[in-house]
Amino acid sequence: MTQQWTTHGVDLLPDSVRKRFRPDANGGPEREWRALTLLDRYAPGLAPRPLARADGVVTMSRLPGAALRGTALTGAHLDALARAVLRLHRAVPAGAAARLPPRRWDVRESAAAVRARAGAAAAHPAPEVGRALAAGLRWLDGAEAALHAGGPAAAPVLGQADGNLANFLWDGTDVRLVDFEDSGRSDRPYELAEMVEHVSAWVDTDLDAESFLSRFPLSPAEAHRLLECRRLFALLWLVFLTADPATASRNPPGTGRRQALRLLALLG
Repeated sequence: MTQQWTTHGVDLLPDSVRKRFRPDANGGPEREWRALTLLDRYAPGLAPRPLARADGVVTMSRLPGAALRGTALTGAHLDALARAVLRLHRAVPAGAAARLPPRRWDVRESAAAVRARAGAAAAHPAPEVGRALAAGLRWLDGAEAALHAGGPAAAPVLGQADGNLANFLWDGTDVRLVDFEDSGRSDRPYELAEMVEHVSAWVDTDLDAESFLSRFPLSPAEAHRLLECRRLFALLWLVFLTADPATASRNPPGTGRRQALRLLALLG
């Protein structure tokens, strides 16, 4: 867990980590504790072991390794990252995953956020942003219902709900996962889409999306949903990077324009 990108107070102790949530954490401590408890039962060693929880503080074991964000990713990195994500998605039995509350930033919340910020994003001076935003909103109007429905391609899994590469720790052989404060019920295409479209995958790290995704056996229906979910996350990042000053300030100048070009490419 790295403090460079975290939005929570983190105390790094010799053998444990104390994560101090803000009062407006929106259920974060409960989500974090629930996910760590499930993974300790079904996939021990993949994530920190939950140790204690009290008053908005979750204490967990400290994992070895360094964040993948900001590193030059090799095939070995991608292999280990894919193994870890596959293990996560297969760990919790489907019945138990189906009973979880939905993850933060699910289809409904993401689509609502896009529409709420579209007006501000449209004022961005880069012409590519206006074109991408207009195309993205047209696409969302036609795609949202199917994204909600999901169908067989959206079999329930425990979703980490945070594709930031700072949350994936590499120890030289394996990758382990941290940060589950937004976790909940999700599906594999949605989670993979968030990972490859997260701004951390390209703004300061070069994640080869197609190479990474080729490591996952996807049905045609899952592959179609994956593309649609990638479009949704690319659109969501576009409005955050162009309409939210805090998000824009954490990224290099021109990131919003580059995000517009990424979205236009995904929309074809």
